[in-house]
Amino acid sequence: MAKAAKKDVQVSLETVLWNCRVALRGIGSTEKNRDAVIGLVFLKFAGDKFEKRRAELIEQYGEIPAFLEKVSFYNAVNVFYLKETARWSYIVKNASANDIAVIIDQAMADIEDSNPPLKGALPLNLFATLGADKSKIKDLIDNVNQISEERFQEEDLIGRVYEYFLQVYAASGTKEDGEFYTPACVVKLIAEMIEPYSGVVYDPCCGSGGMFVQSLKFVDRHNGNRQRVSIIGQESNPDTWRLCKMNLAIRGIAHNLGETNASTFTNDLHKDKTVDYIMANPPFNLKGWRAEDALTDDPRFMRAGYSVMPPVANANYAWILHMLSKLDVNHGIAGFLLANGALNIGDAEGTLRKEVLERDRVEAIIVLPRDMFYTTDISVTLWIVNMNKKAGTVNGRQLRDRTHEVLFMDLRRWDENIEEIVIDKGKKKKKTVLDDTQIAKIKETYANWQSADTSQYFNVPEFCRSVKLYNSDLTEEERQAKVPTIESKGYSLAPSKYIEFIDHDLEIDYEAEMARIQAEMRDIISAEKKSQTMLEDAFRGIGYGID
Repeated sequence: MAKAAKKDVQVSLETVLWNCRVALRGIGSTEKNRDAVIGLVFLKFAGDKFEKRRAELIEQYGEIPAFLEKVSFYNAVNVFYLKETARWSYIVKNASANDIAVIIDQAMADIEDSNPPLKGALPLNLFATLGADKSKIKDLIDNVNQISEERFQEEDLIGRVYEYFLQVYAASGTKEDGEFYTPACVVKLIAEMIEPYSGVVYDPCCGSGGMFVQSLKFVDRHNGNRQRVSIIGQESNPDTWRLCKMNLAIRGIAHNLGETNASTFTNDLHKDKTVDYIMANPPFNLKGWRAEDALTDDPRFMRAGYSVMPPVANANYAWILHMLSKLDVNHGIAGFLLANGALNIGDAEGTLRKEVLERDRVEAIIVLPRDMFYTTDISVTLWIVNMNKKAGTVNGRQLRDRTHEVLFMDLRRWDENIEEIVIDKGKKKKKTVLDDTQIAKIKETYANWQSADTSQYFNVPEFCRSVKLYNSDLTEEERQAKVPTIESKGYSLAPSKYIEFIDHDLEIDYEAEMARIQAEMRDIISAEKKSQTMLEDAFRGIGYGID
């Protein structure tokens, strides 16, 4: 009897991506496996884009090999030129070869040599030292080979795949591993708040490049022009710096991350650059960011007029001062994340916070829900700083003068949306996320507060409040009502010191509640008595005496 033909089972994209990770399970470190998977995904997408571009050139000019081998005809449209042995089709053809690890490593090296912008970005000599036998590598290649635009009709398949691997490897790694990835919903919120329509976007600690990706997605969502946005940044960790370059390169995003990884504080790669926007998630509470007596004459710190240096034991305010030094003095705006301790800490940080506030740079402070990040389960704060809070027109909106005012928002109660990530067999991690509706609500509140039409904004208990900086900024009516100011609260930026808290216990009708409880207790007692009577009758029916 003839065998029935096998059905073409259509697996989901998530299943394919999961299988990619499973292919190297138990082989080596999380970091090496991450780089191996993402590296092969890079080769796959680079190969697909190369073949598509090559087909276009053949259709336009005919089969002229020498002509088609010109690198410029590929690089001009953000496609990397690939030698034959570096093409994905060649790797798939040789997937079972005994030296497949060497073939992949050589492909990585050849791509870097042919495409100068990728210098230092790809993992070199990785597969030869991975410790995986050829069957494991073939399994990985076969799984990666299933990821195609023809099979999965995704508008941004490259972005979807890279986002998956960056997220899942951050979730499954150590605290330090998690620093290269900021949850996409948080990055989207920052982009929506600062609106990077055109100009220079900068990230001084760019991780895997999520801020840059979302800044351009913001432009796309609002029908802007990507060509009007340029990307610059740097990253101190060499592995993460490579991840960022790969992430941006495979998406065709032009960028300047410097020639190598470097510390922003001790080796500023963009020392004389002024930027329009900053999006950042610096390492929280970074210790030892400078030597004890270093950088005191740096123009970002005391030479900029601040009275004290940020302490060696905590870089939070060093990041703030660094970013302020980069922003265009006329219109620069930044959105960045910091640990909540930066809102209240005293001593040097308290002095610097007061001086930053007196320069009127802080526009909004937004405490995010708990458990959103892979590096910590605490809630953190989104800061919006603005170099110009005067009245004017920004992106078609009429803004009022917000001098000496700060908008506080507290989102710690927004914890109803949970995202579950499978990080290993039988092991999951749950994280709080902000959905598009919530992001739109936050942005709307901020925009209404800024608006020249003051009827659009109002303070909401347990959510938001506009607070003035100095007691002298208050009206007589506000003074009589003892409205708090930032000055009156010792220059604290903790939203809980300003946003009205509702004592929900006062909303309870205690008489009605006690009546309800008593009625329930009567029903319970009655039911118990009825059950006891039925039980006694049952025992008597079978001849047992009841005392």
